[in-house]
Amino acid sequence: QVQFVESGGGLVQSGGSLRLSCAASGFTLDDSVIGWFRRAPGKEREGILCISSSGTVTYVGDSVKGRFTISRDNAKNTVYLQMNSLKPEDTAVYYCAKKRRGGALNSRTGLGYDAWGQGTQVTVSS
Repeated sequence: QVQFVESGGGLVQSGGSLRLSCAASGFTLDDSVIGWFRRAPGKEREGILCISSSGTVTYVGDSVKGRFTISRDNAKNTVYLQMNSLKPEDTAVYYCAKKRRGGALNSRTGLGYDAWGQGTQVTVSS
């Protein structure tokens, strides 16, 4: 089964940091664009950061610019999300997914991405 397993979430105080991991299962991700997304309670899914197979950042959400970074280790089949200067409004379930080949694409919403994992909860206290 092709999917991602996200980990690293938890409870952190405002201003703190967390590093999330996204491990691919059932496929190798070295030729895929991978994105991190999140869904906060009562809100639509939101794109955060996307990274190409070569490590180029292809999308940055406005709400995380200057605070979050994305990286990948193809040898470990894993993509990371480093989150700094966390705010209460960053509280959400965080997911990763890979871009499909062809078809409609919207990295802001996650349209055109698949292999969604179960997500990892991040809670930022004020």
